[in-house]
Amino acid sequence: MANSMGSLFIGASGLQTSQNALNTTANNLSNVDTEGYVRERVLQSDRNYLTFNTTASISRQQSGLGVTIGDVVHARDIFLDKTYRTQTGRHGFYSATYEAINEVETLFQELEGTSFQEILTGNNGLWVAFQEFAKDPSDRTNQNLVIQRASLFASRAEAVYSGLKYYQSDLNLQIKEAIQEVNDIGAKLKQLNLDIMKTEAGGIETAMNLRDVRDTLLDELSAYGRIDYKELANGMVKVNFEGVPFVDELHVYDLGMKEDEITGFVTPYWPYLSDTEKGEYYLAYNTAEEISTERKTDIGKIKALLFARGEKYANYKDIENISVQKYDQTLGNSVMMNAQAELDMLVHTVVTKINDLFAPNITYNAPITGRDENGNPVSFPPGQKILDVDNCCVGADEALPPQELFTRIGCSRYTTVYGDDNKTYYVYNQEPEDDTSKQYTIGSIRINAKLLESESLLPAFEQNGREGELPIAYRLGEALAALWDEDTLFLSPHDTTPCTFSEYYSKMTGEMATLGDVFGSMTTGLEGTSLATNNARQQIIGVSSDEELSNMIKFQNAYNASSRFINVISEMIETIIYRMGS
Repeated sequence: MANSMGSLFIGASGLQTSQNALNTTANNLSNVDTEGYVRERVLQSDRNYLTFNTTASISRQQSGLGVTIGDVVHARDIFLDKTYRTQTGRHGFYSATYEAINEVETLFQELEGTSFQEILTGNNGLWVAFQEFAKDPSDRTNQNLVIQRASLFASRAEAVYSGLKYYQSDLNLQIKEAIQEVNDIGAKLKQLNLDIMKTEAGGIETAMNLRDVRDTLLDELSAYGRIDYKELANGMVKVNFEGVPFVDELHVYDLGMKEDEITGFVTPYWPYLSDTEKGEYYLAYNTAEEISTERKTDIGKIKALLFARGEKYANYKDIENISVQKYDQTLGNSVMMNAQAELDMLVHTVVTKINDLFAPNITYNAPITGRDENGNPVSFPPGQKILDVDNCCVGADEALPPQELFTRIGCSRYTTVYGDDNKTYYVYNQEPEDDTSKQYTIGSIRINAKLLESESLLPAFEQNGREGELPIAYRLGEALAALWDEDTLFLSPHDTTPCTFSEYYSKMTGEMATLGDVFGSMTTGLEGTSLATNNARQQIIGVSSDEELSNMIKFQNAYNASSRFINVISEMIETIIYRMGS
């Protein structure tokens, strides 16, 4: 009789287990289209066995207590998860860089058009203006053409450079938003860790939905940078971001933003590892490192944005006479800084060479002492550049020094010195290293205001009383026209072949196009790899309605079988009771 009553308990366990399995299956079906949901799989197991004869050597006469749910597990593949998150991080890096390259191409407009190229060497460019000027330098129409085309050249260069600077600011905003998003994810991971630990502390329930949310957040975090994570025995996950502890059992260590006072550019750093009062910052990224898949340095959107934006607004000084190693550690990794420096180098070279022909200089190897135009005493050591008075032209006013075509907003071209030896010297004001207003750089150059008022002041006339077989003015015109055929420029420290203005620009735009092809191919390839990996994950973690309906039929049949089993045992007990009673 006792065994019969115990059999009812076995049937009841089957009912309960089948009902719970049906509930799990129904939960899976209701989340077929829920993003990030991982299907739950029911594992059934035997309940404990009762042993009636513990001394028997052959049969211990054991009786089972039915069935139970051993566990409800997540159907995940750790290897596929890590592979997917790595590929997501790499895709984030290359796609962000590719987007920056596309923006540069759009700003230049030369990869699909000829606007700036036309201004430089086309039929409506400086080259044609100087060709006409060489025919008759004294013709005011030719003079005016040179000034107009030079003004168009300067304004177009400034427009492109301003666009590059504006996009740098946009990249900086994207970096700020990405850092904030990383910090928000960290806060959510910390809270989920606590919630999961509370739910699973009793060892009865597994926080499946909370784990799904946490895994989704790890997927999102992997797009921003390189992550490592490890789940502890209590269900919490420790996360490292870019090799530094980010989320642990008790804390989330937010990324800080160090802001440059001049540009406003932010640099992510770890506040808890820094001493900001002493100006010591533990930076989250090393922007001088080599980008390499083998070294895992090509992972994360934030790093790509930092590299693309660069650390400052670059100009020709950042690329002039620097080593290959320094170039690779500074401009070589930055799309925007590299584009700015290369464009500015072209403009700087064009401007200075034109000015050096209109107002030529020579090196004076003796000291110069005297007074300036304001009567203040001045002195210059040997080796200064001064105006080559004997080989320069003048404007219609015949004044010295001659007018330069392009001026700097921060200073004039010459300092006039009335020497103690009763000679007048025009000392060239050198371009300083750190003051862009005194450099021939985009944003600091202007067309000479005096030439805009009167084109006749353009140096195109002989000085009075000078004779020669070929007037200097015509030699000047020929030299200006021949500038476009001189091989004087190198694209970068890696470039060993000098080139003309036109060839330099073609190299510059061609290099950008090549980078676009490379990063575009990498982006497309990684997108396909990530998609394939995610599809493989979905084969495991995704919910299949057909499979779940099959499980529902299976568990429903198991439920019905347990019910019929209970009915049979109930009828058997009833029969035994009635027969014993009779």
